[in-house]
Amino acid sequence: MKANVYITLKNGVLDIQGRAVMDALGTLDFKELKDLRIGRFMELELDGANADEVRARVTEMCKSLLANPVIEDYRIEVVE
Repeated sequence: MKANVYITLKNGVLDIQGRAVMDALGTLDFKELKDLRIGRFMELELDGANADEVRARVTEMCKSLLANPVIEDYRIEVVE
């Protein structure tokens, strides 16, 4: 079973990379861009009997290592 994990900075946390890319796009005349935030995407393949079990294990991984709970949020999408 696969799980997709999307990790983003929490609202209110300054996204320096996102700001730099947004500024660069502005210099390339993409003036319609209002905001840009950069995050991370991970695709995990796990052994698991069901989606709930996989989601629980991936949640443990995020809390233990994959995400920094102080400044990052994460979203898990289980793909069967």
